[in-house]
Amino acid sequence: MLVFYNLGVRCYYFFIKLASLFNNKARLFISGRKNLLSELKNAIGDNHSPITWFHAASLGEFEQGLPVMEAYKAMSPASKILVTFFSPSGFEERKNHPTADFTFYLPIDTPSNAKEFFDIVKPIKVFFIKYEYWFHYLNEAHRRSIPLYSVSALFTPSHIFFKSHGAFHRRMLGFFDHTFVQNDSSLQLLKSIGIEKASISGDSRFDRVLKTIANPQQYQSIERFKGDDLLMVIGSAWASDMQVLNGFINNSKGLKLIIAPHLIDEGSVQKIYLGLEKRVHRYSESEHIPDNTEVLILDTMGMLSSVYQYGEFAYIGGAFGDGLHNILEAVAFGLPVVFGNEGLEKFPESITLQELGGAFSVSTAAESSEILTKLKGDSAFRGNASSICKKFIEDNRGATEHIIGYLKAQTK
Repeated sequence: MLVFYNLGVRCYYFFIKLASLFNNKARLFISGRKNLLSELKNAIGDNHSPITWFHAASLGEFEQGLPVMEAYKAMSPASKILVTFFSPSGFEERKNHPTADFTFYLPIDTPSNAKEFFDIVKPIKVFFIKYEYWFHYLNEAHRRSIPLYSVSALFTPSHIFFKSHGAFHRRMLGFFDHTFVQNDSSLQLLKSIGIEKASISGDSRFDRVLKTIANPQQYQSIERFKGDDLLMVIGSAWASDMQVLNGFINNSKGLKLIIAPHLIDEGSVQKIYLGLEKRVHRYSESEHIPDNTEVLILDTMGMLSSVYQYGEFAYIGGAFGDGLHNILEAVAFGLPVVFGNEGLEKFPESITLQELGGAFSVSTAAESSEILTKLKGDSAFRGNASSICKKFIEDNRGATEHIIGYLKAQTK
């Protein structure tokens, strides 16, 4: 099986390299790995401080692991933190984040790359956040007896680990010294395949959003744009989301809207415009928002998590294609959330919050208009859903404390 895994990794790299001829994300993936190990060696240089390595697939996983990184740094101030990313969307957005002392792409998973990586970095601990299991890196940490942890892991029966043909992937799970899972069902799945070194920590994203709402960035221009009107925020929108929203948006009166496209390249932003019949302003063109603006396109990075503070309810995109994006940033501010109905089993928070009454999934434009009209017009209904959302966040805090508590106990 290892032969096929190695072949698959090399084939994947070949096709990404081919795609880089016409796709910018693929181009960044390839160019970011050019002379990567040499650059890593030069950056670390004569560092004599212990290094702890955190790996995140992309931006969402980084945000999920950030509370753990910050708490770990507070616990071990002498340590330096290396963060690696697989995806350009994570690396490009967070390559200058102050929590990380070193930030790099993860070299392609080959035996020689993994060995050289560990020879250069010499990490004292390794953390993989939520997803991504790279055999040679995990095996190298295990072979060198370096403590290896999985943070905020989430498993479902559909994952290959729990299939009859998943022995090779189960072997990777066995490399971890401890796996911190989000919920009991994940823990029971691990136990069913003999993985006992695991515990329920919860999801560290709850700790992350609680920190955001405690001290959100203020935007006076958006506060003026909202005025005394109700405001709906559409976060991480794709064209497929707009297809079920345009009818409600165009027919709604007395409501301001902020739409944050998931991708902010010109082509993607233009797709958000299609079907809109309202007066639209793009934030990137000017922070001075004209008085007659009805829809603000937030075509910037890094603002959305704080902008939710100005809204009364939200729609979160992605569930009709790429996968539902982070609903917790909106929910933490007490915004009831609406989203598509596809692939939600991968996002247990979306299912639980629906059961509680703080979130609502839709499959059609008609369903979207119905629930959004109710949220807009029924203040009691909206207020009750908002209270549910706030309580949901508060009830699920503490993942970071659990993880750090475990690590402290291991050092005694």
